[in-house]
Amino acid sequence: MSKPKILIFAPREEPLETVNTLEGMGCELVFGDLAWQLPRTAHEDALVEAARDAVALMGTSMRHTPISRRVMQASQRLRIVAKYTVGVDDVDTEAATDLGVMVCHAPTESNCFGVAETTIAFMLSLLKKVAERDADVRAGEWRTADNFAYYVGSRASDGFPGQTIGLVGLGRIGTRVAQLLAPWRARIIAYDPYVPPAHFLTHGVTAVDYQTLLRESDVVSFHVVLTRETRYMFGEAELKLMKPNAIVLNTARGKVIDERALARAIAEGRIRGAAIDAFEEEPLPMDSPLHKLGDRVLLSPHSASYTEGGELRQGVAWATRSVVTALKGGIPDNVYNREVIPRWKERFGGASATSV
Repeated sequence: MSKPKILIFAPREEPLETVNTLEGMGCELVFGDLAWQLPRTAHEDALVEAARDAVALMGTSMRHTPISRRVMQASQRLRIVAKYTVGVDDVDTEAATDLGVMVCHAPTESNCFGVAETTIAFMLSLLKKVAERDADVRAGEWRTADNFAYYVGSRASDGFPGQTIGLVGLGRIGTRVAQLLAPWRARIIAYDPYVPPAHFLTHGVTAVDYQTLLRESDVVSFHVVLTRETRYMFGEAELKLMKPNAIVLNTARGKVIDERALARAIAEGRIRGAAIDAFEEEPLPMDSPLHKLGDRVLLSPHSASYTEGGELRQGVAWATRSVVTALKGGIPDNVYNREVIPRWKERFGGASATSV
């Protein structure tokens, strides 16, 4: 019997523990080509060949050579695609479900909380006009009238209400943002139809519908995964509901927002600005209208979770545990496409893929 093959399609300095664990189960590890992760280059044929007869695929994001139906069809033995990241939009999850393959993600603390901290940094940079004030000093200006900043929290001394922060999505990241904002005593509202009312109450957040959030928020921050429901959930119609001094933050997924509609609204002064970490097309094309908006927009290269101390270290550990569980015939805790589980059980029936 040949060794079960695991393709690490997008390697990121996997720790020795991962290698030892998987090889200790009698598996053969095959590492992908780093070129597969480079932009604007097609490598699907090579990825298909590498995935042939694999029992598991694991790795970080592959935005430019996604894990397609064709890649997964290369192996009749494939049990699992395990990502080191929260997002799985580079995996054809519908195809995986059709094929009876589990897709697992890694909503780790280092990843989720790093994104939440970046969200706060974006918010403060825009509300406190950090870039504008820096530009003034460099230009020889000093305390210009148009660079008064915004006070974030409420004040008991004079009844100042503070900013209303609207969170679209109250999952792990949105909840952490609410926790970080709590000491500021700002008003926090959120829209998330999938979260129970008790969760809002626990974190001092008021539940509202999406339209109310857009109308009442001074800051609108997106914390949703990309689905049919959330794809382009924010565009021209939604912008028309917003306050003229509002700002938009997107540390979620690029295709949640219609970037051209957002850029038009900022250019025309219909909203004040935005900070964006995820874009419809990545890298962001140089002809994007977002480049023309100066310091009204902060642009970040989809790196909100990147932090010192190993941004993906926890994710690798989660993916490793998921692969081990699946190869032993079990169901990991963090299956993204949970509807696949009955089909997966039909395919493998609890049987182990290894002899160990």
